[in-house]
Amino acid sequence: MYYSQSWSRTLLYFTLLLSIAMIVGAYIDDVSLALLCLLGGLLAYNYVHLYRLTKWLWQSRTMSPPSAPGIWHHIYEGIYFLQRRNRTKRKNLGELVKRFREGSEALPDAVVVIDNQARIMWCNRNARIELGLRWPEDNGRRIDNLVRHPKFIEFLESDDHHYPVEIPAPTNPHKTFEYRMMEYGEDQLLLIARDVSRVSHLEEMRKDFVANVSHELKTPLTVINGYLEVLASSTEDSEPIVDKAINEMGTQTRRMQNLIEDLLVLSRIEASSERIFEKTIDMQGMLKQIEMETAALNKERQHDIRFKVDPELKVFGVETEMRSACSNLIFNAMHYTPNKGKIEVVWKRKANGAFFAVKDNGDGIEEKHLRRLTERFYRIDKARSRKTGGSGLGLSIVKHVLHHHNSGLEVDSKVGKGSEFSFMLPSELIAVDYES
Repeated sequence: MYYSQSWSRTLLYFTLLLSIAMIVGAYIDDVSLALLCLLGGLLAYNYVHLYRLTKWLWQSRTMSPPSAPGIWHHIYEGIYFLQRRNRTKRKNLGELVKRFREGSEALPDAVVVIDNQARIMWCNRNARIELGLRWPEDNGRRIDNLVRHPKFIEFLESDDHHYPVEIPAPTNPHKTFEYRMMEYGEDQLLLIARDVSRVSHLEEMRKDFVANVSHELKTPLTVINGYLEVLASSTEDSEPIVDKAINEMGTQTRRMQNLIEDLLVLSRIEASSERIFEKTIDMQGMLKQIEMETAALNKERQHDIRFKVDPELKVFGVETEMRSACSNLIFNAMHYTPNKGKIEVVWKRKANGAFFAVKDNGDGIEEKHLRRLTERFYRIDKARSRKTGGSGLGLSIVKHVLHHHNSGLEVDSKVGKGSEFSFMLPSELIAVDYES
């Protein structure tokens, strides 16, 4: 409304001035001269106000605009309004940045913002303390020039930042930091370093405890089992309850031995430092041995087990670990598939890697159990697991083996129709001598 009135008033003034110029021109008998004088006067008037506007914008220290009539009053007020609005926005943005920085400073983790060239753009107080960064001196410096650990540089240069990396702290080798990285804004990355020293220490203690206890339990269990076998052979005339007790103790002792063996295997896999690219696994030969073992174990239950193996497909990896993973999946299928059921083992190449699968037509697994299958000692049916002699560690072993080989376990199961346990080794692990 104000805008329309201002322009209407300006046009009215201009029409009035033009009319006066025409009248004066007619009076002096030279309309062109009168119009030229009018235009000159208007140019001078507007240039004066342009000068005042420039001086106010670039030299004046006051926010209030100069006073002016007509359209120039409207222009001054419009610029003044925009200045106030931008000033309010800058103030709000400043408050927002201040709150962000206060929140980042309060975080217990070290936080660093870097650009896509790994140059430091900002860091919080913990980053300066724990990572040894200096602010603002290190602004613009590459983070890998300050944190020089090879694993960190490899992690930084990698395109896959879904999994964190754990390395010693640059300022204290007795501390262990977990580094995570995620996209942050446009062409920026957010690097978060968390102190996991205590968690890592507890995990190492747990691994050592499990390994040591399992190893120490092997000897007494072997002695107990030996004496139970002697007692079983020397109690021919004893009461039935005694024979039953000895047989049950022998069964439970062997079950404990199997559990300890699985714990030792799991501990070895967790502590393994073998490089997966150093040796080639002859998967056909390994699966052939497992097939012979399944044939020996399958005499009573008479499953229809079929192996479909690509004889030329070899992969890099740790053979003992891969054998544990494959045999656990196959033996699980045998244990939990009804007598005379069908089991199919597949090893073949796909477009994105080497594919292994064990498919059965057993009872299947309810969806609520699928996410917890690889947890240690997790059992769907505890009574049935005790009957089959399962330790509850088989799928945990499979999970750790596959993680070591840059893969993961996939489970597809439907109740009453069966299950398929599979994994895909990445194409980088396929041996180079394989020809498609």
